[in-house]
Amino acid sequence: MSEIADPAPRVRVRLRHFSRSLPMLLLRAREAVMRHFRAKLRRHGITEQQWRILRALSNGPRLEVTELARVTFLLGPSLSRILKDLEARGLIERHPDPGDLRRAHIGISTAGAALIERVSPESELIYSAIADTFGAERMADLQRLLEQLESAVQGLEIDFSPGAENGREGL
Repeated sequence: MSEIADPAPRVRVRLRHFSRSLPMLLLRAREAVMRHFRAKLRRHGITEQQWRILRALSNGPRLEVTELARVTFLLGPSLSRILKDLEARGLIERHPDPGDLRRAHIGISTAGAALIERVSPESELIYSAIADTFGAERMADLQRLLEQLESAVQGLEIDFSPGAENGREGL
């Protein structure tokens, strides 16, 4: 048997320490923040994902299900299951699209809006405590930087072909 030579020599890349990888830093920061919100949500009988949906719906008009999935970062099957639960609890309303009965628009119900009103003061207390601890100006800077990071990497294309200089840093 003849051996087939690898046409591109492999460059050994030393990965950054796991704790310094951007995805892990973002996850750890998210978990540190969400720990406080999850406890509050549990006291009101809702999950983080349910709250995310209710918050998205409380900010404006009804949303089509695919748009709701996009803005809440929930996968379709999970969103469908959560919507059924929220609808059974009377926290949302489903409105069929008159032009396409396969589609539906989801809106927050009066009971859902009342839940938002009950939870909001506690949520704002958590935000205030975080801002007091971290610093209001630093919080505003962090929010702006995260928005800029999201925009900057949105259309990022990395060339992994041999000889390309980008894509060499490890996750």
